[in-house]
Amino acid sequence: MSSLDLLKMSLESLWRRKTRTFLTILGVIIGTSSIVIMLSLGIAMDRSFKEQLSQMGNLNIIEVHNYGNYDQSMSSQQQKQVSLDDQAVHYFKQIPGVEAVMPIKNAYYKMAIGRMVGYVSVVGIDPEVMEAFDFKVETGRLLLSSDKEAMVFGKNVAMYFYNPRLNNRYQYGSSNNVDLISNNLILTSDMNYGEVRNSREQSETNSTPPKTHNVRGVGILAESFSEKDYYAYMNITTLEKIIEEDRRTNRQEASQRNRNQDNNKYEKISVKAKEINDVERIQEEIKAKGFQTFSLTDILKSMKETSAKIQAILGGIGAVSLFVAAIGITNTMIMSIYERTREIGVMKVLGANLSDIKKLFLIEAGIIGFCGGIAGLIFSYSISFGLNKIGGGFLGPVGGSTGMSVIPLELAAAAVAFATFIGIVSGYSPARRAMNLSALEAIKTE
Repeated sequence: MSSLDLLKMSLESLWRRKTRTFLTILGVIIGTSSIVIMLSLGIAMDRSFKEQLSQMGNLNIIEVHNYGNYDQSMSSQQQKQVSLDDQAVHYFKQIPGVEAVMPIKNAYYKMAIGRMVGYVSVVGIDPEVMEAFDFKVETGRLLLSSDKEAMVFGKNVAMYFYNPRLNNRYQYGSSNNVDLISNNLILTSDMNYGEVRNSREQSETNSTPPKTHNVRGVGILAESFSEKDYYAYMNITTLEKIIEEDRRTNRQEASQRNRNQDNNKYEKISVKAKEINDVERIQEEIKAKGFQTFSLTDILKSMKETSAKIQAILGGIGAVSLFVAAIGITNTMIMSIYERTREIGVMKVLGANLSDIKKLFLIEAGIIGFCGGIAGLIFSYSISFGLNKIGGGFLGPVGGSTGMSVIPLELAAAAVAFATFIGIVSGYSPARRAMNLSALEAIKTE
């Protein structure tokens, strides 16, 4: 018999026993929807973790530090060679999968705009890789390689400024109207600059205060809800020159800074991977050289492990329902064989192949699994919609923008395929039993 004939006979047989077929399919629907919904909750949780971390920063960026906490297995010669300098920057650029490398220099300065002053953390960076590291401007422009005294400010830097002549000068955030772009800015390491001091305080201060530097603002960064919102950025070459000038002005302070800096030219180096899947490999390669690294994927990895355990538990709960449905399919097929024993005997006498008889029952079982899987998937999408709309209204944005339940296409396709597979497996034993029935004994059965 052809496959089309077998399919037609299977559908007719299932249709003759509509009630039993429906109840069996109902069991598959419940089992399939249970697994899909349970797994969708875990997937939504996993995506929510990733979404929350992405708001904290780019998951592809690795921060490289060197705190001097070296591995004891490393020799003293290896430890001396580990430092955040231009050689390290060059090495990181050569690692396969690295998109960009940005050395970072930090300094803390007093900045003045007219009568307004503020304490600002200044970060020296390479202007050429700002776009690669997700720097975006809201007003003005980013830094250029040709910029020398130009600066770009985080969204919240203006809050640091105050008027030292006012009584409420220390109220944080009271000076949002400070224009950091159109004004001439003064940068100095003199933390008393612009402050109102009496004659006694003036006599106690150093007669030669640190040098002031004229800078200009060229852009305000878009709000990123990260540390970028609170720093001022300038060309790292210019910042190094300013730091060196300040050191020459105050030699005693320079010697102290040199001791603190040790062998490191930079405070840290940021490394961006082209693909998120390369982050862990790049981190391990950098760690092998003795550096300390951190990336948001470290947190994400821990979250994924937790999420995987939760998904396994939820999937196991749903699998119990599908297992019960599989027993129901097996029971239905066995009952069908008892009822159709004479029919099977007649088929054998007429010359039907044993493999065709086996296929007939496997197709019936597969149809039950497939139909149950499709209906269960539709039911799952309905429940998922309700959880995201109705449940989200009561519980709030538990899953963020991803919702409480997410059913990706991969899960939907796998659910239908798995339900069909369970149906075929459940019908395999009854199909073999039908194939092995004696033709004469089957014909005698009433």
